[in-house]
Parts: sequence; C-alpha cells; structure tokens
Amino acid sequence: MDGADGEGYPTVAEPATARFVVRGSEFLGHVRPVEGVEEAESFVESVREEYADATHNVPAYRVRTGGDLLREYASDDGEPSGSAGKPALSVLDGRELENVAAVATRYYGGTNLGVGGLVRAYSRAVNAAVEEAGVVERRPHERFSVTVGYDDSGTVRGIVESADCEFEAAYEADVSFDVRVPVAEAGRLRDRIRSATSGRANLE
Repeated sequence: MDGADGEGYPTVAEPATARFVVRGSEFLGHVRPVEGVEEAESFVESVREEYADATHNVPAYRVRTGGDLLREYASDDGEPSGSAGKPALSVLDGRELENVAAVATRYYGGTNLGVGGLVRAYSRAVNAAVEEAGVVERRPHERFSVTVGYDDSGTVRGIVESADCEFEAAYEADVSFDVRVPVAEAGRLRDRIRSATSGRANLE
C-alpha cells in the first residue's frame, strides 16, 4: 500500500470515542484521522488534557511520512511493559490503517486486570473506537503553492477549479494559490499550469 504512487489507503472516517467497563475499570477508545505526525501528537496531547484525571492515556499512531515511510508510535503510559501501547498499535497495524491516531484512556476501578486482561482491554478500546468511526479509503494528497501576476490569475484559477483538488487563493501584490491535490494528479496539474502560463507561474 504505497502512498508514493497515489494509491489509496484505509483510515478512519471521522473522530470517534467508544466506552466500556471491565471489572470496575472504565476504558475509552479515541481515534481520529490525521495528516501527519504533528497532528497525531497534537491529538494525543488534547486527549491527555481532556482526560487529565484518568489513570492512563495510552497513545498509538501510524502515520505515512512520505513514500514508503510509515511512522509508528505507541507508549504504555505507565502500564506494565507491552500490555497497553503495543496492543493498541497492533489493532491499527492489523487493520492496515494509516494516518490515524488513537488514545486508549483508563480509569482504574480497583481491580488489577493482569497483563492478559490489559492487553485485551486496550485492544478492545481501540478496536471499538475504529468500529465507531468507520473505515474509509483515502488517497494521499500533497500541497504546493502557485504564485502568478493578476494577468494569469484567472487562467490558473480556472485550471485549479476544474481539477480534483482543494485550494485557497490570496490576492495581494501577486496572486497565490495554496493547492491540495491527490498525489497521483499533482504532476499533471503542475504541467497544465506551467503550460497555460508559458512558464510564468512560480510553483513551490
């Protein structure tokens, strides 16, 4: 499943939280789709802040960082080694999800679950949250900017609007377009813009 050539990849459809209780301990699984490591870590931090009174907030994420590079991260957050972070990450890995972050929150209920019980509970927390969110196929995107003079701005805007992409335009001394386009179409779109402006467009 290689993002470099524009193939799709499975990820969660939307942010979601699932909740259940095991022998007095309350578990909450949180997941959300993310665009990169920074967004994944920001999500983990926001859950930690929101559930600061929890006994544990166990993070796991799988994020594509370009081409074939997949960054995986998990932490036990104070639980016995291998009993929390690894099972949480294993759910994401087993379902081949990418660009997804998860946090499994636990409120200790007074009964020790043992390593096996923790493994099952943390796996269930992430799995339940993924089920709640739903899984979709997404295509990798990339961003680039186009800067042109006003004479070419209408042409470039027309090309960008006709393409399968999102963009924002800023009209200042020149006109700049911040474009987000599927990786598979990015090269073709750049070529169209260069050709239509006879190379006057500055692409970054």
